[in-house]
Amino acid sequence: MKNLVRVAMLVVAFASACCGQEAVVNVSSKGKQKCSPSEVDTVYLAACTAVQREFGDSIVLRPPVALVLGAETNAVDFDKKTILLKRWDHTLFAQGVVVLPFEDLLTPQRRMMITNRAVNLAQATVNIGEIGK
Repeated sequence: MKNLVRVAMLVVAFASACCGQEAVVNVSSKGKQKCSPSEVDTVYLAACTAVQREFGDSIVLRPPVALVLGAETNAVDFDKKTILLKRWDHTLFAQGVVVLPFEDLLTPQRRMMITNRAVNLAQATVNIGEIGK
């Protein structure tokens, strides 16, 4: 019986550690702004999953994100992968999380492939006024 309890405790500890690793959001606050860590994690994971489903990639998107509450303006700092919010707003946070994984999705090879496709499409386009001249 003691072994069963030990195994159960080990499983719970392992599951908790794994769940904690999925969300990679570092939350800081300027002033008295607060938010629920579980809500932050839930919105973060949902936004990452939505982007992943939309683009059908097999890579799991979990970019590290910093959330700063109490900022002077609502913004996203792409270089620092930081979402700045005046106060907690799950919709604005989700919007920030949605745009940040694009850096991971658009590898240099994929960027070049899309660029080549755009150039080829532009060169294949003919103005109807030019036909028959």
